[in-house]
Amino acid sequence: MIIRANVEQLPDGYLNRTPLFQYILLSICFPMWGIAASLNDILITQFKSIFTLSDFASAFVQSAFYGGYFLLAIPASRVIRKWSYKLSILIGLSCYIGGCMLFFPASHMATYSVFLAALFAIAVGLSFLETSCNTYSSMIGPKEKATLRLNISQTFYPIGSICGILLGKYLIFTDGDALHKQMEALEGEAQRQFAAEMLQRTLQPYQFIIMVLLLLLAVVAITQFPRCKPLDHDAHESKASISETLSYLAGNRRFKRGIMTQFLYVGMQTAVWSFTIRLALQIDSSLNERVASNYMVWAFVGFFLGKFLANILMTKFNEDKVLMSYSLLGSLALLYVICVPNMSAVWAAIFVSAMFGPCWATIYARSLDAISDKRHTETGGAVIVMSIIGGAVVPVIQGFVSDSLGSMQLAFAVSLLCFIAVGLYFWQEYRLSRSALN
Repeated sequence: MIIRANVEQLPDGYLNRTPLFQYILLSICFPMWGIAASLNDILITQFKSIFTLSDFASAFVQSAFYGGYFLLAIPASRVIRKWSYKLSILIGLSCYIGGCMLFFPASHMATYSVFLAALFAIAVGLSFLETSCNTYSSMIGPKEKATLRLNISQTFYPIGSICGILLGKYLIFTDGDALHKQMEALEGEAQRQFAAEMLQRTLQPYQFIIMVLLLLLAVVAITQFPRCKPLDHDAHESKASISETLSYLAGNRRFKRGIMTQFLYVGMQTAVWSFTIRLALQIDSSLNERVASNYMVWAFVGFFLGKFLANILMTKFNEDKVLMSYSLLGSLALLYVICVPNMSAVWAAIFVSAMFGPCWATIYARSLDAISDKRHTETGGAVIVMSIIGGAVVPVIQGFVSDSLGSMQLAFAVSLLCFIAVGLYFWQEYRLSRSALN
């Protein structure tokens, strides 16, 4: 049985209308990488105590995860170019399942490096998913609604993030004292056995994820998806070589500016989320990991509400003004996190998450729109996804600063500088749009 899409494709690759079922199914993929990413925030806290890691070393969870995006995004775009978005999605879901299954041997071997390898494998799948789904969401309908479609799809992302944190809170974290205190109270074999038991708990969320992914894989497999590829004058799919595309993108100043901004944005977002639980534990030593994870739940609720509100505001006001306002408020909130030494700083970090809301999707859509020659769309989308490598770099820098200064709060200055740069990008976009009108 095939669920068909009754739409007409236009010469530029966009459609005359959005096929609702296919769009919903595509959007359901977005929370799936949200679950994986938010579980990393749980794992950073868990591994830091079990493997007695520094903030710098614990941040390599994100490096392993986002490094996979960087390495596999271009191959994913080649799959899309040669075959289809659907095949890339199917490959992504399959590799995601395989990466989750690697947590089973990793939990038994009980070494930090093996867990990092499993996270890298998950990221291989997610690089295919994000490369295809982000670009495809913007293409699967009329061109004038491309940014709105991607923002709506991205609104599903924090739902997955909330689910990931809740899975980690109840299936990985435990009641009682903070994990590092429980580890310090034990010695020798008793400590090793306790650590092994805690590592076994990391399996449980991934068992749930595997079941959901298998169902999603089956439904995608039996659904027809439009190709959404530009046509040449003879109604044949128009393609460009990889060297031709990279040469074109290298000369596109607006695209390059979008790439750098996305690098900083993803790095900032990942760093803030990686260390919010650690921030709460450092400010209030009476908290344990399960209680502190509540703050991450609120962070993702704020992220969702921020996205939802932005979708409304951007239909009523100038998009760039909305995004400049978000960036300004987010920067001020990060300044508060740095300067105020009490638990209100954690709530300020939660507010920062709300200000992240519309940034990723808008930067992605703007960068993709900067590609006037749509033959380069698939690879251009992959290069934007490659900029996710910022999530591997900025948290490590913030972790290093935290270790060097002995203060997680002061280390949030790294994220502050990134948010200021993001705000300047939207200011430049606003100036460009104003000059284009004049």
